[in-house]
This record gives sequence, structure tokens and C-alpha cells, in this order.
Amino acid sequence: MVLASALLHAIWSATIKGTRSPLAFLGVQAGFGLGLGLLALLSFRLQEIPASVWGILAGASLAHGLYSYAMSRAFERADLSQVYPIIRSTPAFLPLVAVPLLGEQLSWAGALGIAVVVAGIWLVHGDPRRGLRASLAPGMGAAWITLAMTVAYSLLDKEAMARLGRAPWSSPLPRSLVWFLLISAGGAAVLLPLARRQLPRGEILACLRREGGLALATLAASLVGYGLILQAFQTAPASYVVAVRQLSVLFAVAIAALFLAERPTRPRTLGAAATVAGVALIAWAG
Repeated sequence: MVLASALLHAIWSATIKGTRSPLAFLGVQAGFGLGLGLLALLSFRLQEIPASVWGILAGASLAHGLYSYAMSRAFERADLSQVYPIIRSTPAFLPLVAVPLLGEQLSWAGALGIAVVVAGIWLVHGDPRRGLRASLAPGMGAAWITLAMTVAYSLLDKEAMARLGRAPWSSPLPRSLVWFLLISAGGAAVLLPLARRQLPRGEILACLRREGGLALATLAASLVGYGLILQAFQTAPASYVVAVRQLSVLFAVAIAALFLAERPTRPRTLGAAATVAGVALIAWAG
């Protein structure tokens, strides 16, 4: 499930980066997500969701909305190869909070695997020789905010799915799908006002006419991809799930090589191999 999600995330990210206005494109997606989220309210009994989960939904919605906004700004201001090492470094930071807050246990081999995955990501998409200068380039601040929001919503979504898994459920829709639709609506309520303030008047509607079909298709891919992650969160530690999902880095390199005529450098090849090795170590240790 996590591998399939990684592939869908790579496609989703590449599509957003390639649009004329990533923020407007995500605004169109948010509009679709808001509508689907409101429809989802008709598919289950509100009283079946614990009161504490509604509180988590508020925090998760804020994190998802800010994540989309910051990511769009990072994509607009910097190259993908500059911001991706930061945005996809979640495995390096998530365990720092997942272990004390969620009580997750990481073996030494699992922790080493996470470290190897992160090192591979930096080799594939980064330039270690630039050091601090790369982290201070234009767009990097938005990338760091995106990373922080990824850590936040990973923890919140993990806790929400754990609590929903213990609650009675009569809806024909899976809990993971309902939760995705709810956070899509909540995230849209955060993103859309920010987008309207930043974009020229009518830009979102223009993007809807220009790329509405593509936005709907990528929203469907996002729904399936993150739905798989939410399903995995019910039984697997968040630190391992997020680390394995970083295989999207490999898929992104493959997409670039096949469709953008890019030739992987030696550091990128080594990084790809390191990412695979780290994922294998996590699977063995878990």
C-alpha cells in the first residue's frame, strides 16, 4: 500500500510542479475536495466519530491547508531539486516526536534504515556541497514550513486513524476514505482564503477552465494514495510508514529520466540505491 502511495505522490508532485500556477492548481483541487468533504458528511453517523477526533480534525485541517500553501510557494520560487530534499525529509524528524508523543518503539536497525532513507533522498535530489547556502536560497523557507506541516499532519492523522479504528462504524465507506474527505474539506477551508489573497482576481476560475480535468484526476490520485497511507497507519508505526513512502524519490527520478530526458548523475544513482537499502532495512527491522 505504501509503495503504491509513493508512486502516486511522485506523479502528483510532478504534475503540480509542471502547471502554470501551482497555487491556483491546488486551489482548484481544494474546491473539489471541499465539495467531496461536504458530501462525505452524509455517508456516516456524526455521533460515531469520537469527540476527540473532531478536535484532531481541526488541527489536521490546519496542517494540511498550510502544507498545500507552503508547497505551492516552494514550487513557484525554487527548483524541485532544491526544495524536494527538505520537503521529503520527514523521516528524519517524525521519530523525534512520534516516539515520545505516540509511544512508538523504534529498533536500532529501524532507526538506521530511516537515516539511510533520508541520506538517499538528499543524494538524489540535493547537492551536499552547497550546505547551508542551499537551505537559505529563495523558496527554502516555504520548503521548511512544508516539512513541518508534513510532520504535524502525519502525527495527527496517525492518532485520528487509531481512534477511529476503535470506534463503532456503520458507514459503507472505509474510515480512511471518510477521514481523507474530511481533511480535504478542512484543508480547503484553510487554503482557499490564502490562495485568493495571493492570486490575481479570477486566477482560480481561469485555472479551473484551463486545467480543471487534470486537477480532478490528480485529486483522485491523491485520494487513493493518501487513503492507502491512512489504511497503513492503522497497523504500522508512523515512522516506518513515512520512511517507506519516501520511495517517491525513486519514482520521481524515473519519471524525470523517462519523460523529461534527464540523465541521473552518480550522486543520484547512489542516493537511489541508498533509499532502496534503507527501505529494505526498515522492512526487515519492522
